[in-house]
Amino acid sequence: MDIQQLAKTAQALVAPGKGILAADESSPTIKKRFDSIEVESTEENRRNYRELLFRTSGAGDYISGVILYDETLRQDGADGTPLVKVLTDQGIIPGIKVDKSGKDLAGSPGEQVTEGLDGLRDRLSEYRELGARFTKWRAIINIDPGIPTSYCIDVNAHALARYAALSQEAGLVPIVEPEVLMDGDHSIERCYEATEATLREVFYQLGHQGVDVEGALLKPNMVLSGKDASNRASADEVARQTVDCFKRTIPAALPGIVFLSGGQSDEEATINLDAINRRAAEVGAPWELSFSYGRGLQAAPLKAWTGQASNVEKAQDAFRHRALLTSTARQGAYTPEMERETAAV
Repeated sequence: MDIQQLAKTAQALVAPGKGILAADESSPTIKKRFDSIEVESTEENRRNYRELLFRTSGAGDYISGVILYDETLRQDGADGTPLVKVLTDQGIIPGIKVDKSGKDLAGSPGEQVTEGLDGLRDRLSEYRELGARFTKWRAIINIDPGIPTSYCIDVNAHALARYAALSQEAGLVPIVEPEVLMDGDHSIERCYEATEATLREVFYQLGHQGVDVEGALLKPNMVLSGKDASNRASADEVARQTVDCFKRTIPAALPGIVFLSGGQSDEEATINLDAINRRAAEVGAPWELSFSYGRGLQAAPLKAWTGQASNVEKAQDAFRHRALLTSTARQGAYTPEMERETAAV
C-alpha cells in the first residue's frame, strides 16, 4: 500500500470546486430510473445513457470522479473506446461500487447489513487492473421507533472498515458510505443522534482495523429532518447540525467529505450543500466538503434524454448545468436564482 499515492488520489477527488458523480445504480435501480422515462433497461441503453454523461464537454471542470457499476467498468463506448478511457481523457477518475447491497439483519427487524466481503480481495485486484482508482461501499441505517440499534451500527461499521482496509491494500481509495436514511417523519435532532452514533463507531472501526484516513473519503448523509416530518428544518439548521455533528466525530486528517443527495430533490440537495459550506467556512472546518450525487446530478439529464439519440446534446446541457450549480454550492457561492438560468451550452 502506497499511502502517499492513496492520499494524492483522495485529495484529487475533493479538489476545490469539484465532486463525484455516482453512476453506480444497480440493475434494478437503473430500471426504475428508465421506467420513469419509459425506456427499456437494456445493456445498450444503459451504455448510451452513461456514455452521454461521461462525454459531456467540460464535465471535468466540475466532476473529479465517477462511481461506476461493474457492468459499466467493463463496457466500451459506441465507437469502441473503453468507458474508463472516456473518463480519464476528461481528467476524471474512475471508481467502482463494490458492495452487494443491504440484506435483512438477522435478529433485528427493520434493520439491514451490507454484504459483499466474500471474495472482495480478488474483485478489488481485478477492478484495479480494469482502471478503477477508488471504491465505494454503502451501509444503510434506518430511523424508526427503537432503531437504529447499536448492534446494527456495530456490524455495519465493522464491515465498512474491513472493506476499507482491503481497498487500501489493493491500492484503491475507499469511500466509506454510512447512510442514515431520511425516510420517515423523525426530527432533525433524531437524525443527529443516529448520525453521531454511526460516525463514532465507523471511525473507531477504521482505526481499529488499520485504515489510514488520509487515504480515504467519507460519504455521509446530511443531518436532516425525515422527509415526511411535519416541520422540516431549514437549510441553515441543516448546516449547523451537520457541521456540529461532524466536528464531534470526524478526524481532521480525513481529506474530504462527499455528501450523498439521499432522496433530496435537485434544488434541496444543492441549497443544503451550499449552506453547509458557508457554515464550515464560518467555523473553520478542516475538511473539503464536496458531493457524490447520483439522483441530484442525473434527474435533469435523464428527463431531457428520454432514450432518444436526438436529445443527447440537450441532456448533456442539463447535466453540465446541474454539475455547475452543484460545484458552485460546494464552494458556498450558490443562489436559488441560478436554478432559473438557462443551461449552459
